[in-house]
Order: sequence, then C-alpha cells, then structure tokens
Amino acid sequence: MPLDFPAPPPLGLYVHLPWCVRKCPYCDFNSHPLGDHDPPEQAYVSALLAEAAARAAQVAGRPVCSVFIGGGTPSLFSPAAIARLLDGLAERFMLAPGAEITLEANPGTLDAARLSGFRSAGINRLSLGVQSFNDRCLRAIGRIHDVQQALDAVRAARRAGFDNLNLDLMFGLPGQDLQEAEEDLATAIALAPEHLSWYQLTIEPGTTFAVRPPTLPDEALCWAMFAQGRSRLAAAGYTQYEVSAYARPGYRCQHNENYWCYGDYVGLGAGAHGKVTDHCTGRIVRSRNLRSPARYMDCVRRGGGYDEQWQVGGQDAVFEFMLNALRLTEGFRMALFRERTGLPERVLEGRLQTPVAQGLVSVQAGRVRPTALGRRFLDDLTACFLP
Repeated sequence: MPLDFPAPPPLGLYVHLPWCVRKCPYCDFNSHPLGDHDPPEQAYVSALLAEAAARAAQVAGRPVCSVFIGGGTPSLFSPAAIARLLDGLAERFMLAPGAEITLEANPGTLDAARLSGFRSAGINRLSLGVQSFNDRCLRAIGRIHDVQQALDAVRAARRAGFDNLNLDLMFGLPGQDLQEAEEDLATAIALAPEHLSWYQLTIEPGTTFAVRPPTLPDEALCWAMFAQGRSRLAAAGYTQYEVSAYARPGYRCQHNENYWCYGDYVGLGAGAHGKVTDHCTGRIVRSRNLRSPARYMDCVRRGGGYDEQWQVGGQDAVFEFMLNALRLTEGFRMALFRERTGLPERVLEGRLQTPVAQGLVSVQAGRVRPTALGRRFLDDLTACFLP
C-alpha cells in the first residue's frame, strides 16, 4: 500500500571516501588502510561523479541542503580532488544557497596549506576526529595523531577561516579515569568549537577490539563521566540536542539533524547508504553500495550493479523514524511523523501507550519527547517500535 506524503522531505548528500592510514581497532565503518600509499583519488572522484549523475534523476528539482564527506579519512584526499568533487556535485545537483558542506578530517593528515585548500574548495564545516587530548589514550585506541597535532590542527583550521568547527571526542576509553575524562572535555571547551560530538567508546562486532577487548571503565564510572561532562558542557553554553551532539546556538549539524528527523539523503561511494522518498508514488527507497572500493569503481565504470535497493514498508518506516527521532533531546512533533513516514498519526499513537506507561517517553501538546529515563535506556525505548 503506497504511503501518503504531503511533500518530499529535506535532502542531503553523503559522500564516502573509504581510505585511512590504518584501521583503528574500534572502527566498524567501511574503511580500508592505505599505509604509506596515496588514495586513487582521480579514479575514485570520477566514479563518484558518474554515480552522482545516475542518482541525480531520482531527486531532480529538489534542493540539496547539506553535503557531508565522511570516511575513512577524507582529509587524505588533496584539496584539488575535493574541489573537483564539489564542483561536479554542484553541476549534477541543485545545491541550496549556503548549504552546509562538511569534511571529516584526521589531525594527523593536516597542515596549514591543506586546510586553506579545503576551505577554498568550498568546505564550510570541518569535523576533526580528535577523540582524546591524552597521548596515552590516543595510543590505546590506535589513533595516528598525538595531542600536539590535534591542538595545531584546531588553530590552523581557525587561521584557514573555518568558523564552524566540530570536535569528535570520546569517553570511556581504555584505562581512562574520571579526572582524565574531565580534562579531555575541559581542553575541548577551551578550544571553543561551535559543535562537539561527545560519545562513549563502544565495542562493535567485527572490530579488532571485539576480538581482543581492552579493559574499559565500568558502567558506573562511564555514567559519572557522562553526568559530569554534560553539566560542564551546559555551563559552557553547549546545548545537548541529540544523544551525543552538543552545539552552541545556531551551530547544530544540519546534515545529521536531517537524518534524525527522517529526512532524505543520497549516498555516494563505496559502502554508502541512501534513502530517497518519492512523494508522488508513495514509496521510500533505500540503497546500499558495494563496500569494496575496487569493485565499486569497476561496477560504476561498467554502468551499474554497484548497489542494491529495496522499498521500506510501513511498519519498517515506523521503526526507522522512531530509531532516529527519539535520539533528539527535544523529541518531535506528531505532525512530523505523518510528514516523513506517510502514515497517519493514529498508527503511532497506539504504539506509544506502552513506553508512556513505562515512563520512557512523554506526549504533550502534540510533541513526543523521550524522558530522562528514556534517554538513559534508549535501546529499550526504541525496541518498543520494532516491527
């Protein structure tokens, strides 16, 4: 049965650059270590732009509000390659004026010239994967940079003209104590980024840490790190608007916020995922590209076969929407559920009764909001909406 959408949702572009210097032991993303070699950037950008041309027809006439270049380590690519990529995307898609364009970067791959080149290429938001300001912790999680390189990267980014800066920071690291976690956050706040992505290290299946797990702080200590850190961030003027996202006023990540509000995004590159709503036919279509960069590039060159696609059913749409929207501290309007899933609000109202009774979520004046208890036990809350 077709879903009923009043209009298409906002649209973003996600571009995956899958190479890194070496694979971090906690990383479960589609990333491939290069060692001392350079990425095949010209061939890969050509493949990305060929895929972009093929996907553009799906979203013809729809403005693109944000572009996010993730990885891997996108900052391994040269500024010239990033400029070619962005120019090519602008030719194929209708980029909205002032669209947020983010590049993920590793401090160990940056210098002043490279940062200036990225800014000139059109990157207007930089996300630095710092993870910690403690050299022992950085070594424990396999990062290629040290504290001084992280500090230098932030300062060089400011000199290059980046006025929208995110720092990725983790807590609950191997051997980390409460004071070290607080010192990490204090250093980050002193650098005055506009945005902080601050989250707990978790052990994911298929990673090196899953095979050889390190000794991590226990649950009580991690909760203390989180509780004290959240208070410190609030006192410094950062608003927590999502489980792990903190921003100064006006600097929420537009691209990620679109994910959490069940917006659309075209995914380009090896292993990239996409979600596109066709409000005319009442369909939500997801796509997933081949993970192998070599196979992806080869299949794109041959004109297809680089992805799989499937339609999202109504019950799956309910779960996917709630899985994302319940991450938002402010929750969501019931009307947004109807707009983004194409389903009537009564479908959700019946499913909300149990989590409301359990004190995990509140419904007031047409807004659904996770409670403090619901945010702490988010997996239990989202499980209430499994198909």
